[in-house]
Amino acid sequence: MQQIVNFLIKYKNTLLFLLLLFVSLIFTIQSHTYHKSKFITSANFITGEVYSLKNDIDEYFHLKNYNQRLVEENKMLRARLESLNDKKLDTVFQDTSSYDSPYKFTLAKVIRNQYSNIDNYILINKGESDSVYSDLGVVTSRGIVGIVEESSSGFSRVISILNSNSAISVQLKNTNHFGSLVWNGNNPNIVQLEEVPRLAPIKKGDTITTDGRSFIFPKGIPVGIVNDFELDQNQSYYKINVRLFNDMTNIGYVYVINNQNLEEIKSLVPNE
Repeated sequence: MQQIVNFLIKYKNTLLFLLLLFVSLIFTIQSHTYHKSKFITSANFITGEVYSLKNDIDEYFHLKNYNQRLVEENKMLRARLESLNDKKLDTVFQDTSSYDSPYKFTLAKVIRNQYSNIDNYILINKGESDSVYSDLGVVTSRGIVGIVEESSSGFSRVISILNSNSAISVQLKNTNHFGSLVWNGNNPNIVQLEEVPRLAPIKKGDTITTDGRSFIFPKGIPVGIVNDFELDQNQSYYKINVRLFNDMTNIGYVYVINNQNLEEIKSLVPNE
């Protein structure tokens, strides 16, 4: 103990300088948007590298699970291809411009996935150098995952749908009635659908998909199924629990969706 006291006395000026320097940096970052942005970007890069190394080790021991999921995805895609072949592609696509989709998909690996907090985030190994920026949708072959919040050169932080700040526009597949998908922080496999009017015909097992209103996600991406529902206190809207198609506790690879017409669309939408 005496040695610690002697050390503090001997280097008190240096330690005081370092403390004041640290406090000044904190205030500078908090009060200046530019410095704050640079700090967040640098932090994303550093944590991204650390979690990337950790994830590479974990991935080695989970190769069997990942391979099984790839087999299931390939089987699903093959079934869709056969379905299109049965319908004769030359009669299905009458307008050749439909081949040029505005949505581009970038494959990314999840290197950190939170799901036990009230506000959860996902870290992926693609960033600005891969044309991954904020406000891009993130999905798997099974359903939606979240929206990109911040990007550095090689990594991005995604706001998971398991986040109290997440609100994604979705719809009942069979009726086109829409509402907001949110999360109450309880079960990582169950999210909530709000603002669906009581006039909407709804039953347990109905499919929920994206509705395309936000321009971030294409219309029709699967979300989950109605687990149970009830009317709110005012008897005006349903409170719906949705069981996700995705297992949010076990996500290995995702697709980042870039709507290349987004800026043009925004320029035509009047400000509210």
